[in-house]
Amino acid sequence: MDTALLTENAVALLPEIVLSAGVMVLMIVDILRREQNGASSLAGLSIAILLLGIGASLFIWSRPPTEYMEGAVSDGFALSVRLVVLIAGVLGVLLSRNYLPAIERQGGAFYSLQLLAVIGMMLMGTATNLIVLFIALEIFSLALYILSGFYRESPRSIEAAMKYFLLGAFASTFFVYGAALLYGAGGSAHYARIHEALSAGAGNPSLVLPGIALLLVGFGFKVSLVPFHMWTPDVYQGAPTPVTAFMSVGTKAAAFAGFFRLMMTALPSYQSQWALPLAILAVLTMTVGNLTALRQSSVKRMLAYSSVAHAGYILIALVAGSASASSAALFYLFTYAFMNVGAFAVIIAFEKRGGNENDVEQSELAGIADSSPALAAAMAVFMLSLSGIPPLAGFFGKFMVFKAAVEAGWAWLVVVGVLNSAVSAYYYLRIVVAMYFQQAEEDGEAQKPGALPAARSPQFVVAVAAIAVVVIGLQPGLWVDLMRGLGQ
Repeated sequence: MDTALLTENAVALLPEIVLSAGVMVLMIVDILRREQNGASSLAGLSIAILLLGIGASLFIWSRPPTEYMEGAVSDGFALSVRLVVLIAGVLGVLLSRNYLPAIERQGGAFYSLQLLAVIGMMLMGTATNLIVLFIALEIFSLALYILSGFYRESPRSIEAAMKYFLLGAFASTFFVYGAALLYGAGGSAHYARIHEALSAGAGNPSLVLPGIALLLVGFGFKVSLVPFHMWTPDVYQGAPTPVTAFMSVGTKAAAFAGFFRLMMTALPSYQSQWALPLAILAVLTMTVGNLTALRQSSVKRMLAYSSVAHAGYILIALVAGSASASSAALFYLFTYAFMNVGAFAVIIAFEKRGGNENDVEQSELAGIADSSPALAAAMAVFMLSLSGIPPLAGFFGKFMVFKAAVEAGWAWLVVVGVLNSAVSAYYYLRIVVAMYFQQAEEDGEAQKPGALPAARSPQFVVAVAAIAVVVIGLQPGLWVDLMRGLGQ
């Protein structure tokens, strides 16, 4: 291979190369420290590796789009996805420190799996080939299956991992079959060639719509679209909370990135046929997610169904199918990373140190503004932002997505989205009301959230996420320009 081409490919893949080398270093360090309790230092090393990945992404930020390996591209869209995923990775590792004895015992395996999941998620945003897309999907999926069951002392965690694995494997078969049909339709696995063949009337167009339908099952499972969302509450509730926090953001960013690039690069000529079904799915996802969240008493399950609803909001951007819509979706995911991980960090801060199998119930948050005013204030910021209250980041995330959809002629879909946002405000504000306007139960048990010792890492993540939500909301234009859509 030509040396210049090899160098160009290496630079385009620099973030993935940095993390891959970091995984190997992490495993070697784990072996060398096997006899010692080095989980905390492994967490610090993992954070350093992820920060190097962010630095590598910023280093190549201004470079022109570069295609490599005949199946991936490093462009503004891919770099924006990398940034979101890497931020979620850093926050997830911080939340994992000192959370479970299992992580302390097997820190090398845990943090290596988290980094591998980040690598797979980043590759999803770069893929321009069905084979690369599937490989990236399976890299992060297999890592998350294991991480979900890492709390092996908890039957609920094992059950969550098994459900996630079995349903995920089933969804992957649909994905592979759909990719095969799309390959048969366009005569190639490369997105651009599929588009060229179908636009020219070549290939087998009759396979396109069945292929899209089957691919939608695979993508729908990963991002929790209705009716492929049934695994979400059980896995979110059963998995270790730091894994849930990381998975809730990283999986959505990666899967939506792959979904956007596939539909808008390989199948734009069929947009008139796939847009309406996706719009119907968006309506179902928003509505079912929000209405079901209203009935939840567990905070984790409420956030799980909330994430289902947010998948519906992001799907509105794909229905719009424009470059500005893809940029809006990335900005939404960027803000969602801080809002959602921050909310889970508050939950962790009130969980029993060393791992708490029991959920934090909404009733247990009553009156914590008196005992933990800073954490209560941060949780209020996250809840208000998730519901879309200005001038916080969540408002501008929804505003950008809705604006792109209106410009594309989907005003009725935006109306449904706004109505669903109003519904979601009820269960988000219910948390705020409980914290500030309800009396805490007079119970001296150590399990009471307000009385539990909070680790430093969750508190740090809470502070960083809360500041980010406020700062992004006060200066949205700066961050909107940072998130570059397809073709920008």
